[in-house]
Amino acid sequence: MKKIAVVYWSGTGNTETMAQAVTEGIQKSGGASDLLTAADFTPEMVGQYDAIVFGCPAMGAEVLEESEFEPMFAACEPFLKGKRIALFGSYGWGDGEWMRNWESACKNDGAILGCESVICCEAPDEAAIAACQALGSTLAE
Repeated sequence: MKKIAVVYWSGTGNTETMAQAVTEGIQKSGGASDLLTAADFTPEMVGQYDAIVFGCPAMGAEVLEESEFEPMFAACEPFLKGKRIALFGSYGWGDGEWMRNWESACKNDGAILGCESVICCEAPDEAAIAACQALGSTLAE
């Protein structure tokens, strides 16, 4: 059984809803998951998991949330080499540039993107929820 952390930050609840759907997908596929906010996750925890799913919405000029999520993620980056990860989040404007930049940073860190990232505009609809569940299922396999 794979142990997977789902680590997220959510300001409006959209990314939290996506995180819950990822967790459902993990559990339905027989994986074990811990649903954690960015404030509850530390770099020391990276090694405790077979995979980590990070979720953060686009903020400002399409960047990661800067006060809580980005500092946590930056602290984890040195530990992501060879780690299987996945990314998700919501946005309200732009074209998803924040996700493309985030994926590039993860690849540069040596992380292994285990599946296609999931993004949605504003609140996740049924298709976004299904994509999040599929993301969780893929990592749990």
